[in-house]
Amino acid sequence: MGRWEPNARQRLAQAALDLFTERGYDQTTVAEIAERAGLTKRTFFRYFADKREVLFGGQEELTRLFSEGISGAPADATPFEAVGGALDAVAAVFTGERLAQARARQPVVAANSELLERELLKRTKMVAAMHDALATRGIKEPTALIAAELGCLAFTTAFHRWVEAGNRREFGPLAVEALAEVRTATAALG
Repeated sequence: MGRWEPNARQRLAQAALDLFTERGYDQTTVAEIAERAGLTKRTFFRYFADKREVLFGGQEELTRLFSEGISGAPADATPFEAVGGALDAVAAVFTGERLAQARARQPVVAANSELLERELLKRTKMVAAMHDALATRGIKEPTALIAAELGCLAFTTAFHRWVEAGNRREFGPLAVEALAEVRTATAALG
């Protein structure tokens, strides 16, 4: 496949994931990723700051969708209902096409402490996006922060269920279920 072929970003991401799975994250170089994708190292750096970012592409889109989902909730929505709007908005990103990639990504991230740290940073940014959107709606502290943290917990729970081997359910219903479970658990705290 030549350098002029379309979808360079996707080709680089797939090549990286394949190599990370085959050889391990630390044993894979940017040059090897570019070569596997049929591109140059320079092209790699047009799309990604480093090889770690290949696994975390799309974070900006997620945070934007979380914010828009909360902002688009009805004016009288409770904080949980607004967070539900955020989960509905991000569900559009988690399609069947992305499932295989997400399943392959999880063990790569889990096997590397640097990537786990980056995953925590991603989580922090998701919480911040939801928190800021809730605060903009006039939700006071600590309610805005608690709702954002619980929304992120529901998102993470749904995501892990979605990528589980053998799962055939779509992300959206899993997110609705996880948010309901979080709401029930919160009420049980007393």
